[in-house]
Amino acid sequence: MADAPGDNEIILAVNLTKIYDLDQQQVQALSGVSLSINKNEFVAIMGPSGSGKSTLMNILGCLDTPTSGDYFLNGKLVSSLTEDELAYIRNKEIGFVFQVFNLLPRANAFRNVELPMIYAGAGREEREQKARWALEVVEMKERMHHLPAELSGGERQRVAIARALVNNPSILLADEPTGNLDTRTGEEILKLFHKIHEGGNTIIMVTHDHEIANHAERIIHIRDGQIEKEEKTGG
Repeated sequence: MADAPGDNEIILAVNLTKIYDLDQQQVQALSGVSLSINKNEFVAIMGPSGSGKSTLMNILGCLDTPTSGDYFLNGKLVSSLTEDELAYIRNKEIGFVFQVFNLLPRANAFRNVELPMIYAGAGREEREQKARWALEVVEMKERMHHLPAELSGGERQRVAIARALVNNPSILLADEPTGNLDTRTGEEILKLFHKIHEGGNTIIMVTHDHEIANHAERIIHIRDGQIEKEEKTGG
């Protein structure tokens, strides 16, 4: 087993592999990936389509498990956790932001944001207080009673980010968060990520766009299931 992570490491992955069985053949999505991410870092994972970056993202978010290797999250070995503990982590420790906004079409912005707290069993007063707070962080408090269809793409992504933040997660995982947005709106969302990062959150953003990745402090380049290189940015 790998050495336990240091005090400042929120994520430590050691020699992760992932093999999928597809149509009687094996596809290796990850081939010995090792990385470390510190608390309150803003990191981009960058690579072309099919590089393994989404597979890595799913493992880091506890949505998938590696075929081999060790993954520590907040000092805990993920493979040793129960299903209930993993569900708790996905709901409380990690906030997810996707390219498609995944909002419930018949629920207004406020109801969409409070949904993770309903799953967590929070009371009505706590849900209302935290949902209003999260919508205020993303500057959507004035639009909280609007349905997704009544919001622009950028506004819907802001609501999705508020939903990811509402349980005060230590990590925000964003998968191509500006992929469905025009350039100007994408820049607004990235400014919002910087604001959230300054508030103390660790942010991990997956992208294929180097211009987007440059907003992070560090870029991890992945190709053919392996880390090709890392670079510091001015982000």
